[in-house]
Amino acid sequence: MHILMTTDCVGGVFVYSMELSRELLARGHSVTLAVLGGPLTRGQRVELQRMPQLEVEELPGALEWMDDPWHDVAATGHRLLGIAERVRPDCVHLNEYAHGALPWPAPVLMVGHSCVLSWWRAVKGEAAPERYRRYREVVRRGIAGAERIIAPSRAMLTQISRLYGPLPASLVIPNGIELRAFRPEDKSPLILSAGRLWDEAKNASALAAVGPRLSWPVYVAGNNEAPHGRGADVTGCELLGPLSRPQLAAVLARASIYALPARYEPFGLSILEAAASGCALVLGRVPSLLEHWRDVAYFVDPDDLDALRHTLEKLIADPEQRSALGRRAHAHAQLFGAQRMAAAYEREYLDLRRAWRAKEPVQCAS
Repeated sequence: MHILMTTDCVGGVFVYSMELSRELLARGHSVTLAVLGGPLTRGQRVELQRMPQLEVEELPGALEWMDDPWHDVAATGHRLLGIAERVRPDCVHLNEYAHGALPWPAPVLMVGHSCVLSWWRAVKGEAAPERYRRYREVVRRGIAGAERIIAPSRAMLTQISRLYGPLPASLVIPNGIELRAFRPEDKSPLILSAGRLWDEAKNASALAAVGPRLSWPVYVAGNNEAPHGRGADVTGCELLGPLSRPQLAAVLARASIYALPARYEPFGLSILEAAASGCALVLGRVPSLLEHWRDVAYFVDPDDLDALRHTLEKLIADPEQRSALGRRAHAHAQLFGAQRMAAAYEREYLDLRRAWRAKEPVQCAS
């Protein structure tokens, strides 16, 4: 099959898309990856160069969740249809919502990795303001245009249904990674967190607040330059800045504890990478993280700084419990391999292609 897949440069969706594309190519399929919201970082370009058989199209412009993006979104949609006309995909895999309503020449599988309305409720504790009315309607129309809706957790799928109405056929496919790329090594006395530090959902400010009161240093890796506005205050942590995936894997291999007291995290690829690296996990008590890591991590209320500090100090002081928690996380991570993820998506692509062909009009011979 030939899959036309969209992704963006801003967060974990790019990592997810690379993992899935790599496995689909290994299974003999072709992938055209349309990268939205550029420019690509140097590290992302290096990663793309490692897959020369992957066809890449760069489509810069504002993403649907950014401020006043609609002119760019429409222009991107026009270009996507042109790409689809050229490559004639068997299935269109959208990792965003807005373009689901386009007149695609193939069935559409849409993945809801997150959304503004659920983010706002989780982070701000209230409904998104009126200025997101158009966003809501655009997302609703996009979802209605898809044949299949996927989410990386049951919690996220529930949120999509609640916020945007009845869904087409839907299911959960957890994200996956190449597990061999992340392995435990001899652990050092340090705590690590990683991700989009500027994103309030990651709650890096909580780690910065407790960092100076901990026995071990807290390192944070990732971009802290927000697309619009200021980044998070992480002055209580050691800032590593953006890291390539091999660099992140090297730090995770040595980190004893991985902490992400998130307010909102529909899946959490960095958590999976940390678990595969044998880190003891301390996570925010939110439904999606409980869903995937309930028995293999410690959980804290994202707003309870005392609980966060106490939990981290408890693990620092108890090497046996810390090691046991890291081993449990590592064993559980083996359920989330990229091969298993790709096999699940492959089944959905095949099912959608069969259904699409069954409804195509039969061409009569002249």
